[in-house]
Amino acid sequence: MVAHHDDEWGRPSHDDRHLFEMLTLEGAQAGLSWSTILHKREGYRRAFAGFDPAKVARFGAKDVERLLADPGIVRNRLKVESTVNNAARVLEVQRELGSLDAYFWSFVDGRPIVNDFRTLAELPAETDLSKAIAKDLKRRGFRFVGPTVIYAFMQSVGMVDDHTVDCFRRSRR
Repeated sequence: MVAHHDDEWGRPSHDDRHLFEMLTLEGAQAGLSWSTILHKREGYRRAFAGFDPAKVARFGAKDVERLLADPGIVRNRLKVESTVNNAARVLEVQRELGSLDAYFWSFVDGRPIVNDFRTLAELPAETDLSKAIAKDLKRRGFRFVGPTVIYAFMQSVGMVDDHTVDCFRRSRR
């Protein structure tokens, strides 16, 4: 958890595969602890073809059954099927807008929102912006993308910097 915070969480990401990975992992985390998902991260990378959306979008029923037997991931049918579905939706966004990066970062005008929270207790679970992004993703056919999942996603990929004001990783304005 410390390494994830220090090396990755909150750093702006503009790589479509990484964005798809984090969208998947944040959705998989729903109802579970983040540490559980981090421990299974390599299993997810292996199981979902390195988060190559073109490959994952081609997964069929046999692949889903194989994944449901894989102890390296969370074996929840709805979450597994949503990842395959979301891969196809990623491809649609890429065709329409050029990249998943362009899509997500357009919601924040290409720059992270830097908040001024003093304690972790102040961090919201969702915001009006995460609600708007979740609504648009659902309109596009994405699944497991509620406002809370999307806010956690926004934090993890650096669209929002919620490092507390005393954290060494906090962005300087």
